[in-house]
Amino acid sequence: MNRRRRGSFTFLGAMTMMLLLAVAHSADVAAETKLPGATSPESASGLDAAKPQPESGLKAALKKLKLPGVKINLEGRCVDVDGSICLDQGALELIACTKNTKEHESIVALDAKAKHIHTALLLIGAKPGNPAMQKAVDKEKTRWIHVPPRGGEIDVFIVYKNMEGKVVEHPISKFIEAYEEEDYGAGEETSGEDDSGEEKNTQFPTQTLLFAGSFLHGEGDGPRQYLADQSGNVISLATFGDELLCLPGVYGHSAGDWAWQIDSTHLPAVGTKVKLRLRPKISPAPDAGSKPSK
Repeated sequence: MNRRRRGSFTFLGAMTMMLLLAVAHSADVAAETKLPGATSPESASGLDAAKPQPESGLKAALKKLKLPGVKINLEGRCVDVDGSICLDQGALELIACTKNTKEHESIVALDAKAKHIHTALLLIGAKPGNPAMQKAVDKEKTRWIHVPPRGGEIDVFIVYKNMEGKVVEHPISKFIEAYEEEDYGAGEETSGEDDSGEEKNTQFPTQTLLFAGSFLHGEGDGPRQYLADQSGNVISLATFGDELLCLPGVYGHSAGDWAWQIDSTHLPAVGTKVKLRLRPKISPAPDAGSKPSK
């Protein structure tokens, strides 16, 4: 696994500054807008109160924040990312990649940059962590330890129009199943049953992944690069070490490891425009005046 310098603090600070600047700008706009019921020589009757009022500072700021291919839904507490189905059969190492990178092993190719998705998740309260990585334990960097992936939990869905034209939302687990060995040259057919003769559950077991947050990489005073944008690794099943979202564990890239393939039973056709919906699992704030739990 590559050894990289972690840049999450700098990245988070930059994104926070971006939001603060947008909020400040929206506050200036609001200051120039008349308050409900205010009168002026041109409006002595107070009719201005019936006019639409400015949105809250956060909503106004988000409208000014340009994240191509990404939509922040404050009411639904989720982030929608534009994309298209890029594969309908075969082994998977990723759920989603950026366009023109790893469509041969992903379900969805996204029309957005990974760093913009990261920004959007921060703005709705998701907590980033880190992908699986190695960390030096001495100044000489001769001894390293493995650090497991961590981050806030994110539920992942695919949103699309069905055959009836109705917009539907399905968990990503509906489109992934355990790979069949005979499909990958193992030379031994599988029956879908375990040694006891019982039917095995081959469906992918979760729709929840971790907001690992990738890395910023670079040396000197120049700009640093967000690695997931370079590699295309946005939402991974196998462990790459630079992905934006990942599973809570470390998984290899060989057929002998925990391996998955596409379940195309309900998957839209290749080329279909879809939205990848990311919904953080965020605990509600405690009620004012409530006693803390012991």
